[in-house]
Amino acid sequence: MTAERAPGFSPPGFSDVDPFHRRLHQITQANLSPDTAQTGGMLRFSAISGKTVGSSTLWMGQVHVAPATASGDHHHGDSETAIYVVSGHPQFVFLDQNVDGEQGPGAGREVRVRTSPGDFIFVPPWIPHREENPDPDIEAVVVIARSTQEAIVVNLAGLAWAGPVLTNGSDVDGCS
Repeated sequence: MTAERAPGFSPPGFSDVDPFHRRLHQITQANLSPDTAQTGGMLRFSAISGKTVGSSTLWMGQVHVAPATASGDHHHGDSETAIYVVSGHPQFVFLDQNVDGEQGPGAGREVRVRTSPGDFIFVPPWIPHREENPDPDIEAVVVIARSTQEAIVVNLAGLAWAGPVLTNGSDVDGCS
């Protein structure tokens, strides 16, 4: 599916409007924007963002996963991600680092979460994962909401977390 902007569509300007005199915004299917971060095997469309409606802390959009395809491995930085399955049976794959009851860095065990229309998925910040659509004939469509203004997509070489390792609670504010 390819979405193109309707003729004459332009995002409203907000710099000169005080917060109590803004208006609601409807983003139609025809006005979804493909001008957002992309991952191989998926097509993302932005609906609600700083660019489209002046959102300051929220991104929301639609993602299409073609039949018999998978995204690349990726994470969404410090953004929390909520996913609602509209159609198809997409699968979400990540590494469970809690292997044999021990938490911490390690090889992990690949976990595959199978979904159906109406299901919700929560992806915590920084968690490497990928989306797959194993169905050979039917496209999967999901709606995504993120806790950041724009879609953050960091493509990775694999599902293993390769970032800094927490060695003790003093390394992170608020941890003990």
